[in-house]
Amino acid sequence: MLHRFWLIRHALVHADSLSSLYGTNDVPVCAATMEADSERYAALAERLPHPAQLVCSPLMRTQHTAEAIIRAGYPDQKPRIDAAFIEQDFGNLQGMPIKDFDSRPIANGETPHEPGERHPFWPIHAAETPPGGESFAAMIARVGAGLERLLIGPPEKNTVIVSHGGAIRAACAYALGLTPHQALCLAVDNISLTRIEYNRDGWRLVSMNEHICPPGCAIPAKASRSGAQTTQEQLQGASR
Repeated sequence: MLHRFWLIRHALVHADSLSSLYGTNDVPVCAATMEADSERYAALAERLPHPAQLVCSPLMRTQHTAEAIIRAGYPDQKPRIDAAFIEQDFGNLQGMPIKDFDSRPIANGETPHEPGERHPFWPIHAAETPPGGESFAAMIARVGAGLERLLIGPPEKNTVIVSHGGAIRAACAYALGLTPHQALCLAVDNISLTRIEYNRDGWRLVSMNEHICPPGCAIPAKASRSGAQTTQEQLQGASR
């Protein structure tokens, strides 16, 4: 038995949404950025396996990303919509400006958080359950259950999941047994590819945060390491 999961983070959302924690809010993608990245979608369409089951979250930013991959040459199909792979539900905190997070009250309403108490790469604590929302630990359990359901079926297959940064971190955490704090230290870029596999002996992470470049864009073998791209996810985009 071998099941390969190909996890893609959705396209960058519109700039108007980047200053707030939008979580499960259905915010639009940036059409201009998607058009500028057309060659990257074509390269991704070439890289992904087919046949494969295509899965999206209920939010339109994942479905629009899947549509862009199909327009770029991936076999046309109607994706399966699966709420297991939606972004973290931040409950009453959704829509709150990022700049207001340090002064927000804690869940029981007693005292505000100190800036140094939150996760260094995420607006809320790894163990925090936002009022009316879910903790990241709960999200790991939700995403893990979704992966397990997708394992049912043919013994060898591929599943492409267009999802969210938080859900992809949760999938990696489930596969590797990471704590919520460790998982939130993982960076997941927009329209990057993460691959995990399951066989009868368990899970493994094959690759993470792959950037599929169009032909001719590869870095020459003798290029200096000092020119390698590095990414650091900004706090304002942590909920993408």
